[in-house]
Amino acid sequence: MVRPPKPTPAKGELSEMEKDPLSVKLEVDSFDGKIHVEWEPEASVTPMGQLPFFIQFLKTGHRFEPWINDCPLTYKSPNAPQKVDVIGSLMLSILSGHKRYAHIGTIIGDKVNAQLLGMKKIVSDDSARRGLKKIDEDEGVEWMQKHLHLCFDPLLTIPWIMDVDVTVKTIYGHQEGAVNGYNPMALT
Repeated sequence: MVRPPKPTPAKGELSEMEKDPLSVKLEVDSFDGKIHVEWEPEASVTPMGQLPFFIQFLKTGHRFEPWINDCPLTYKSPNAPQKVDVIGSLMLSILSGHKRYAHIGTIIGDKVNAQLLGMKKIVSDDSARRGLKKIDEDEGVEWMQKHLHLCFDPLLTIPWIMDVDVTVKTIYGHQEGAVNGYNPMALT
């Protein structure tokens, strides 16, 4: 990720971060070009507010386009939706916390995030369902496993130590049936 150069304030002048950290505009790279992200303190909070940063990660990490290109979904009809629209719609729905195809309808009007991912539109739940049915199960599993491994395989070449404390830690008062340092109830 290439960060934009930080402007140096004139001598005796406060930097933008020192003035008001919420007024800083961040430049984010997307599949639709560079955009500026700015925090608006009075605006409602949305679960998709951090998505431009995730999209920048997908673009600069070269994760999204190869994932879409390798997808074994193919259409023969010129009227069929584009592969990026089908798979991208499913991804945006999952990132929104949806668990059912029908929930895609709640994001169908989201033109901004679709455009940032390089999509033309968010497809209907019927188009997404039909698209997934067209993918052979073995080919689909192979496609997803390949791209999952591409995400973590480079990390496995570096020696590391996993240090995890799995003892029970009482955080909020007393937890029913929990004993400090030992919790047999977690095994059932």
